[in-house]
Amino acid sequence: MDFVSLIPQFGGFIWTMVAFIVALSVIVAIHEYGHYIVGRWCGIKADVFSLGFGPVLFSRFDKHGTKWQVAALPFGGYVKFAGDANAASGKDSGAMDEASVDPVRLRATMHGAPLWARALTVAAGPVFNFVLSILVFAGIALSLGSVRDPLTVEAIKPMPNAVEGLQQGDIVREIAGRPVPSRDPIEAYLEYMDSLPLEPVLDYTVERDGAEVTVPGPYPQPALVGGVGPETAAMEAGLQQGDVITAIDGRDVFAFQQLKDAVEGGGGAPLLLDVWRAGETLKFTLVPKSTDEPQPDGSFVNVLRIGISSDSAITAATETPGIGEALSRGVAGMWRIIKGSISGMWHMLTGAISTCNMSGPVGIAKVSGAMASQGTASFINFIAVLSTAVGLLNLFPIPALDGGHLTFYAYEAVRGKPPSDKALNVLMAIGVSLVLALMIFALGNDLFCP
Repeated sequence: MDFVSLIPQFGGFIWTMVAFIVALSVIVAIHEYGHYIVGRWCGIKADVFSLGFGPVLFSRFDKHGTKWQVAALPFGGYVKFAGDANAASGKDSGAMDEASVDPVRLRATMHGAPLWARALTVAAGPVFNFVLSILVFAGIALSLGSVRDPLTVEAIKPMPNAVEGLQQGDIVREIAGRPVPSRDPIEAYLEYMDSLPLEPVLDYTVERDGAEVTVPGPYPQPALVGGVGPETAAMEAGLQQGDVITAIDGRDVFAFQQLKDAVEGGGGAPLLLDVWRAGETLKFTLVPKSTDEPQPDGSFVNVLRIGISSDSAITAATETPGIGEALSRGVAGMWRIIKGSISGMWHMLTGAISTCNMSGPVGIAKVSGAMASQGTASFINFIAVLSTAVGLLNLFPIPALDGGHLTFYAYEAVRGKPPSDKALNVLMAIGVSLVLALMIFALGNDLFCP
């Protein structure tokens, strides 16, 4: 058990909040550092870099005259640049009037800097969130490695009624007489796995010591728990990664597809699961939950789920990808989250799926705690996912968000002058109201959605 997974052992609510604050603080610090460092590169002076709001707990000044501080309320942060009246980058007219008498001082303010410098500084926050996600996903790819192609056996996962036959180093050529395809594209590989005969023991043709032999092996996609989702029936019941489901309502199962069919065909009724865990048989009762599940074409389908993912019976041999491939996978992971988020928001706006899919601070805190309980790797992966979401949200063209400021700069680039101070004040008030309304709505989802 690693350090992060010890968090929930110390108490539910408090340590869920600890996980949430840690995740949020990392994401906010990276976001605000993006604003700060790019602003500095562009010649804009930062007066304050704050992690948190409210009373200051700790502060220090650096050689550039920036005050670095940690405040009492750890639910955000900000960079206040020279010439800003507040954390939202509203103009301080008095400070700007003073700076206007000195061209050098004026150039070092946020509102006196060239348009390109202001735009780069504002855009840097979301961009740094995306970079964090890419680096984390790339790091995960380097850590876990890429599955070797062709499929090569590293080990067989422990399960009841283990099938002897496959050995470490076996190169799998055929399963049930069907040639094993490459994992690229992965969709074709998964279709192949789904098409195999639904039998607990299958014939594997493998290359071993230079010769081809046929040996018995387990069904490749058993009823083996590969992961447990947060806020799901499985997590609430206590299922764990590595559990093997052996029976549902007294009916023996061996394949994950059988489990999926039983959940979807049960109409939401409680299910009694027999679960094998490290040699013991345990019993769990779960009530499946309705969820809007994304499809490959971008649509959503409402289905019943208990909240577990599958795992392969075979631990495949891996090889470490190159830096370029790892970064490519990092970009792909980030882009997948962006596309999924935009698709989900669009389907909520059009009424195709429930707005209960939008989580607020309470929901995000619960997920933070759940991911921390599954270990450091899961928690870091969650931070990367949340960082992408925060970066995307900040690019929305809503006044008070980074995207709103960029919209104002686009207007200035086209018109040759910024919006008037009066118009900016009205638009900022509208933007703040929209953001608060969105937060209240999401909090309502946390409290009242099933």
